[in-house]
Amino acid sequence: MKEEIKSFIEYLKTEKGASENTRVSYRRDLLQLAAYLEEMGITEAAKVTKTVLNSYILHLEKAGKASTTVSRTLASTKAFFNYEFKQGIIKRDPSDAIRAPKIEKKMPAILSIDEVNRLLAQPSGTTAKEIRDRAMLELLYATGIRVSELIHLELADVNMSIGFITCRDENKERTVPFGRVAKEALTKYMESSREELLKGNESPWLFTNCSGGTMSRQGFWKIIKQYGVKAGIEGDITPHTLRHSFAAHLIGNGADVKAVQTMMGHSDLATTQMYAAYAGTGAVREAYHGAHPRR
Repeated sequence: MKEEIKSFIEYLKTEKGASENTRVSYRRDLLQLAAYLEEMGITEAAKVTKTVLNSYILHLEKAGKASTTVSRTLASTKAFFNYEFKQGIIKRDPSDAIRAPKIEKKMPAILSIDEVNRLLAQPSGTTAKEIRDRAMLELLYATGIRVSELIHLELADVNMSIGFITCRDENKERTVPFGRVAKEALTKYMESSREELLKGNESPWLFTNCSGGTMSRQGFWKIIKQYGVKAGIEGDITPHTLRHSFAAHLIGNGADVKAVQTMMGHSDLATTQMYAAYAGTGAVREAYHGAHPRR
């Protein structure tokens, strides 16, 4: 079954144009399913039944997996077996009638503007690392981009003269403005710290780790958690917390929801509209500069 999963993941890449994050997520979910099935003596997709899949969903729930995790796993499973059915590898789709558990929609964690200011003030030193950290945090809050987009920004993606960055994935790209405070932090980083971190090496990436290599998601997560503790912010804080706060603060200050949707890269307006609870129409740039608290 592992070879069938491998073929499916390749199909997602070549035929569906799925992003790397999507492929990694599907591969992980399906390999975990395959491991469970192997323990039951099942190594072929054709031998999987609806009863077996229901038992796997029950297994995940008994293991204490969140409903969101179970739903994501089921989505991966359904996509895989639908592919197998359409390819003629199996005669019937055992996942067809299985329903995902209901997900209780919860508002994401949002920092207050005071908490954001305290967080962004933490890397206040003059070392190359703290200057880089300040620039990363300021840009993350200034643009609301994902951490994966932040660490994959290249120098060529930054337009300092007019204050824009360009984010790309395999299917599309979007341009997001940033304000004066982020621009100042970026300028200081690029003029005084980036070369020191590179240690004589060359890199296309805007941000690097302290050895001049590629910054990892885990590395940045540790950075933001460290500064969250120093800022005295209670509760768990992640890079996505700043993304949520960016959207909530913009909409709360009167930004047009569709403009925020464009900046966030949301395909569904409803995803952006949930931030309206923290409460004009105009171009993205006007909406940004009229509403962002650190413009």
